[in-house]
Amino acid sequence: MSSAPRAGLMTMSYVDIYTLPVPQDALDDYRAQASAFGAAVVRHGAQRYREFALDEPGDNITAEAGLVPTVAVAEFASKEQRDTVMAGVMDDPEVKAMTGAEALADMSRMAFGGYTVLVDE
Repeated sequence: MSSAPRAGLMTMSYVDIYTLPVPQDALDDYRAQASAFGAAVVRHGAQRYREFALDEPGDNITAEAGLVPTVAVAEFASKEQRDTVMAGVMDDPEVKAMTGAEALADMSRMAFGGYTVLVDE
């Protein structure tokens, strides 16, 4: 396991990972909303925010008809930084406007958690 950061990369030690099935017909609108949310996360201090859509499900991943599984990853230097960043994000007027808008997906199906880095090669 590498203990030194790779050349040119910032060291991150904490990530938030979110999963959400998004209706296929709402994917373009969701992409725009996720991009705006990600910009807010970075603006408030996250090192990086990326969002992915399932392209090729493996044997144990099922995609319900009409839904596209998505995964978002927000990277932070530490859990403490994440807490500070996300407090600012949730208080951000643009993010508040998004959360008040009609949901593009069933948000009750979102799963999320904070993770420490186990391996970083």
